[in-house]
Amino acid sequence: MPPHATPPLLPMQWSSAYISYWSPMREDDQVTSGYCWFDYARNICRIDGLFNPWSEKETGHRLWMSEIGDARRGQSRKQKVAYAREAEPAGVKLYERALADELTPFHDLFLPQAILIDGEARHDGRHTVLGQAADAWVVERPGKAASVFYLQAGGNHLLRMVTGNDPQHQSVRDFPNFLAGDIAASVFVSE
Repeated sequence: MPPHATPPLLPMQWSSAYISYWSPMREDDQVTSGYCWFDYARNICRIDGLFNPWSEKETGHRLWMSEIGDARRGQSRKQKVAYAREAEPAGVKLYERALADELTPFHDLFLPQAILIDGEARHDGRHTVLGQAADAWVVERPGKAASVFYLQAGGNHLLRMVTGNDPQHQSVRDFPNFLAGDIAASVFVSE
């Protein structure tokens, strides 16, 4: 791909499972996973999964969260469950405890559709990500580490994003089953 090529928009609607980890992984770092949905036409997104980063050592539990961020309405709804481990004679048992829902202000989707265009991303070559050819798009951020978005070669399907403020310890999210297409409105209804 020529270096002057224009970075693409992400699809209008997409969803994927994700795996979240750190590069490099440190002793207390966790590998977590979940699922996300982004609908730019409705200006809404949803992310369900174990929260990362989250210190189980400091809090005594892992945190599962479902968050629906509705930028049209300007609010986010978070539903949370704490999972704690307790040693028992037969081994370790997992206990869950539902936490109070939270409503907070929400103005922008976590991952804007035009993040590459608005961030004036530059193409940084072809790579292999999740067994596929991928274009790397780098977004420079003043005073922070650059973010790198790996999209399926020649397309707009997100395979991996590497973000974070510390260039020596970055958050990595892989999207192994990216699906562009219609998302039912019921996905964005909290129970």
